[in-house]
Amino acid sequence: MGVEIDSVSEQTMAMRLVQALRDEIVTLVLKPGDAISESDIATKYGVSRQPVREAFIRLSQQGLLLIRPKRATVVKKISPDGVRQSRFIRESIEVETIRRVVAEGNGEAKSILDAIIVDQEAAAAKDDTLQFHLLDELFHRSLARMAGVEYAWQMVDDHKMQLDRVRYLTLDLSSKDRAIAEHKAIVDAVARGDAAASEEAMRAHLGRAEALLDQTISEYPEFFE
Repeated sequence: MGVEIDSVSEQTMAMRLVQALRDEIVTLVLKPGDAISESDIATKYGVSRQPVREAFIRLSQQGLLLIRPKRATVVKKISPDGVRQSRFIRESIEVETIRRVVAEGNGEAKSILDAIIVDQEAAAAKDDTLQFHLLDELFHRSLARMAGVEYAWQMVDDHKMQLDRVRYLTLDLSSKDRAIAEHKAIVDAVARGDAAASEEAMRAHLGRAEALLDQTISEYPEFFE
């Protein structure tokens, strides 16, 4: 019996499916090159095929699925160029975000971000990669909220799927510890009100994507275009 989704409009169902399937693709439950079908997904989630079809189209537009007429739909392999463009978009927006956080002088920033880091440390200790990834998202989304630019974070989120797949491939224990250290450096610079150091810390944190890309292409060549 499939997972039940509440009785809502087909459009809402389709959006929920987009998020669910996107999460499975990013976390490699669905791996690059895997074939999926409308009927199988409809059965799994307990919905009709129409919202599945709409979700597939949306995910195709996001560069995550390849829909082939009269052939199986497959999870697209990771585009190195897409990863690089995602990193550029993300860094451009998040560097400006951190500048605004410092300029606003949010007195609660350190306590809010420190609490997220504590939870990240707990997730790393348990080697809970999914929870760690969710907390990483929360850290950056919280910065956008403090800067008053949550919509900007949504734009980042909409463009970073390829980058997320690479990040998930490399979230072993050592890289989790490194990410935590980088988050702490960002928080310390924000707490000091040091805009230049905050920007430098954010660029260093996000700039690791290029090295991660080279590493993952070497280790998982079958996952890349």
